[in-house]
Amino acid sequence: MPSKSTHKSLLQYVGLALFAISLLVFTAMLGLEKYRLSEEDLIATVAPDPRTDSEEDGDGEAASTVSAGSTGGASAQVDEAPTDEQGTEVDPKARLIHEIQGDAFREAGRELGLVDQTFGSSFSFSDKVYEVHEEAKRRVDERVDQLKTDNALPEGVSEWDIRLSDPIYFKDKLAALTAAAEMGPVKNNPLLFFGLTIGLGLLGGLLYIIPKFSGHAGIRNDHIYHSQLTKGLNLGWRSAILGAAIIGIIGYGIRYMASDWFWPAVTVGIALLIIGLVLFVEHSWRNSPARAADPAGLSAYLGILGGTYLIGFYILLYWAPEHVTAWVTMVDPVKQGVFGGMASQWFLYGLLYTVIILVMGVRMIAKYRHNKYQIVRTLSVMFFQTAFAFLIPEILGALNKPQQDLKNIWPLDYDFFFGWQLDQFQSAGALGTFMLVWGIFLVIVGVPLMVHLVGKRWYCSWVCGCGGLAETMGDPWRQLSDKSVRAWKFERWIIHGVLVAAILMTALTLYSYFTGAESLFGFQTWKVQKWYGFLIGAGFAGVVGTGFYPLMGNRVWCRFGCPLAAYLGLVQRFQSRFRITTNGGQCISCGNCSTYCEMGIDVRAYAQKGQDIVRASCVGCGVCAAVCPRGVLRLENSSEDAGYRTVPERVIHVSEEEGVVMKF
Repeated sequence: MPSKSTHKSLLQYVGLALFAISLLVFTAMLGLEKYRLSEEDLIATVAPDPRTDSEEDGDGEAASTVSAGSTGGASAQVDEAPTDEQGTEVDPKARLIHEIQGDAFREAGRELGLVDQTFGSSFSFSDKVYEVHEEAKRRVDERVDQLKTDNALPEGVSEWDIRLSDPIYFKDKLAALTAAAEMGPVKNNPLLFFGLTIGLGLLGGLLYIIPKFSGHAGIRNDHIYHSQLTKGLNLGWRSAILGAAIIGIIGYGIRYMASDWFWPAVTVGIALLIIGLVLFVEHSWRNSPARAADPAGLSAYLGILGGTYLIGFYILLYWAPEHVTAWVTMVDPVKQGVFGGMASQWFLYGLLYTVIILVMGVRMIAKYRHNKYQIVRTLSVMFFQTAFAFLIPEILGALNKPQQDLKNIWPLDYDFFFGWQLDQFQSAGALGTFMLVWGIFLVIVGVPLMVHLVGKRWYCSWVCGCGGLAETMGDPWRQLSDKSVRAWKFERWIIHGVLVAAILMTALTLYSYFTGAESLFGFQTWKVQKWYGFLIGAGFAGVVGTGFYPLMGNRVWCRFGCPLAAYLGLVQRFQSRFRITTNGGQCISCGNCSTYCEMGIDVRAYAQKGQDIVRASCVGCGVCAAVCPRGVLRLENSSEDAGYRTVPERVIHVSEEEGVVMKF
């Protein structure tokens, strides 16, 4: 019986070993550090003294500290504006907030044992910080209540300016406190750990990939449905893991929204409505959802482990950044040395994202080097991620300009029209105005024009960072996309539902921005924005969209959730000149095209019928044509029959009476 494993060279085994070591070190780093917070760092982070000269770092957090004796008492007079040591006038409101909140945190920190105590993990440290925050909040509330009773609140100062927020809104300061308290081997040797993780992983990946250039060009399945990493899961396990992820996200969303159940309940209601529409109204309940190769039982345990790791990474990155302090510290020298300022979890993410696309892009080129279209397309996504998504925004940030990714387009860039973003554009002068006009131009003119000319592939397969990660890192799992009719029906309802949600949220945002109203028809703008960002921007695009690569394929987000893909797809479906033409007479039904289609399109069914492929979901990656052994499929642009070609099927009829006739 032939072996089901692919042959690997010694160099590739060395590369795998180096990558495994880098991943182990990267994971272990989170448990190496200890945390000890001084009273000065506590006050400087949670209630900075406006009298001190504070410098803002690259992420907008105060970098200076104040002494414990410089805060004074909460009963200080604020009738006259105080001055700092240089004689500069200090805002009385800021002074009062600092005094009341600073005293509350100082007393709570001392009483509960936060300051000058060593904690063995970020979890125990963050638990103590939350405990101190709760006690400080109680003390602040008592002080504010007393001021209200005595009618002693200064003019222009609201009680809500002074009161502390709920713990869920304390996340940013918690991450800053954790960074200030960090001590250990990573803090002392960040560049060493940078080399042992990102450096070693990069080297190992290249050592594994480079030997692939020496083999025969062309596509072979190489037992992708036998590998425990790439064979996928059967319907039961896919449903169970996806269900658990959705329940977990919705459950945490209630806490994220400070126990506001309304929007989580709305989401659950919409989800149940879509399920009912697909399964019963569209009669998909009895349709088999299985793929052509659906593994039996518990399978692909390496894929499950890989997916779980990715899901955990995104959860920590988005919702618990205080626990990835060691990772941020590791890349801080790179941030300071190249761009200036302190690193954040978003710089860490951008750097990792870019390195992964570059390394896995080399793998993509090695695999599809027989196809010039794939080589150029891969080089394109590597360039746009490196230059437009990473380097240019970082350079703009170093110049105190808006860190705008100029290739990001609304509604994928869902916060483009948020008030703080519009204000930032306006305050940046001519450059900010250009960014605003450019973003609007892309939405109104650029997208429909480019899609009409060349299809949605110009963005989804050549430019987009989400698509770039899916095509490079996600390529080993592209065959796991569900090709069933049921999946296609879910796809249409969900992705267009997200597009509608993005449009409504943006309309509410612009209404609030231009009218000054905080709500419309009882819907508070900030809550809608917060929930959309949590559920779609983080939960769907990150946790599920990327974490589920090894479980459900590499285009889960692009296929089911991306609102920009929905917008592009609507134009492509009805107005684009782009299509994949088929030569049904040459098709041998090998199924390579359907296997490798990451968007869940049964390409073989189109090819067998001689029907052009014009689907809203098709991203024009061209892999189906690259893996076809007979040249049946071609990517083409033509205005001919663009208005009606999506409806009829082209069928070749052969008869004695009519000869060979193409009928529609």
